[in-house]
Amino acid sequence: AEGFDVVGIDALTDYYDVSLKESRHAILQQSNHFKAHIVNIEDFGAISEVFEDTKPEAVVHLAAQAGVRYSLENPRAYIDTNITGTFNVMECARAHDVSHLLMASTSSVYGANEEMPFTETEKADTPLTIYAATKKANEMMGHSYAHLWNLPVTMFRFFTVYGPYGRPDMALFKFTKGIIEGTPIEIYNNGDMWRDFTYVEDLVRGIRLLVDAVPIRPESAATIPEGDSLSPAAPFRVVNIGNSDKVRLSDFVEAIEQEIGKPAIRNYLEMQKGDVPATWADASLLQRLTGFRPQTDVREGVRRFVAWYREYYSV
Repeated sequence: AEGFDVVGIDALTDYYDVSLKESRHAILQQSNHFKAHIVNIEDFGAISEVFEDTKPEAVVHLAAQAGVRYSLENPRAYIDTNITGTFNVMECARAHDVSHLLMASTSSVYGANEEMPFTETEKADTPLTIYAATKKANEMMGHSYAHLWNLPVTMFRFFTVYGPYGRPDMALFKFTKGIIEGTPIEIYNNGDMWRDFTYVEDLVRGIRLLVDAVPIRPESAATIPEGDSLSPAAPFRVVNIGNSDKVRLSDFVEAIEQEIGKPAIRNYLEMQKGDVPATWADASLLQRLTGFRPQTDVREGVRRFVAWYREYYSV
C-alpha cells in the first residue's frame, strides 16, 4: 500500500496448520505488488536464486523455527533453520549489497535477567532455551557481518506478539480455543507470570518504520547517543519492539473470558522448564528512532483476536 514491491519467502512448514499460512498468503496475493516463493531458507541455492532474480534493497528476515516449548522436543530444528538458515540469508544479503538487513530476535534472549524493563544495552548472555540461544547467536552473527562487510543490520526483539492469524501454539490462541470449546486450558506458574503483550499491527508498524532507520557505523563510541544500542564497531543496532507494559497472565485470561462471555476451565501447572516469570520492554529507543511506540491496550487486542477467531472458524 505504501508503494513497495514485496517478495516473500516462506517454507510453509507443517509446524502448525498449513491452511492458516495459506490463508495469510491468499490475502497478500490480492496485491499486484506481492510475489511469493515457497522456499526453505535452509536451501541456500534456492534462496540465492530468489535474491538474484529480485535484487532487494532491504531484507526483513522473519523466518525461523519458533516456539519456546517446542525447542525442548526438537532442538535440531532450531539449529537447522535459525542458525544455518539465517546464515544463508545473511550471505545472500552480503552478496547482493543489500542496503539494510533487519532480522527478528526475541525477548527470550534476556533469559535469566531480572532487572526490568529490559533495555537493549543490558547484557543478554543467559538464554534459558535453545530457541533463545539461537536468536542470541543470530544477533552475534549479524554484528560480525555488519562489522566485516559494512552491512547495516538491525535486530529487533519481539515481546509476546499476538493478534489475528497468530500461531496456534501461542497462549491467546490456545486459551480462546479452549474457552469456546469448553475444554481445560493450561496456566503455568498458577497464573503468576507477567508478559509484555504486543499487538501484531503495532509490531508491523514498528518494523516498517525501522526499515528507514538505517544504522550507520559511528565515528567513535563517543558519538553514540546515550541509551542507543548502536555498536561502536559496526552499523549494527538492537531494538526492542514491545508494548512497554507488563500484564499478569491471570488477568490476560480474564480479559479473554470477558470477551467470549464464558469462564475458562483452568488447569494450573508449575512453571515450565525454560520459561521466565516476566518480560517487560523498554521501547524508548524504538520511539526515538521512529517516533512510534506500540500502545494497543491488551483488552482491545484480545477483542480483535476473538472477533477474528469466531469469524475464521465460524464459532
